[in-house]
Amino acid sequence: MMANIECEMDGYIALFTEADVANQGDTAGNVRENLKEALELFFETASANQDPPAFTEPDHRKPLTGTLMSITRQSRLPRTPFEQPER
Repeated sequence: MMANIECEMDGYIALFTEADVANQGDTAGNVRENLKEALELFFETASANQDPPAFTEPDHRKPLTGTLMSITRQSRLPRTPFEQPER
């Protein structure tokens, strides 16, 4: 895992983009330790409080045909930003 650490005027800022966790510290070593602790807490909390995502097994007996949008609807995938509302 990698984090971005940047030097600011009054200290350091660390950002772990994969989990959207950020922290700060007075020194580079301090910010690393703070980020490590924040990530440990984040992953402990996330695994304790979240159910695994629901997954619906697709029905492979019936082939899906049509445009990308109609196949997306047939597969019951979530609506996406590029899809226009039905009229």
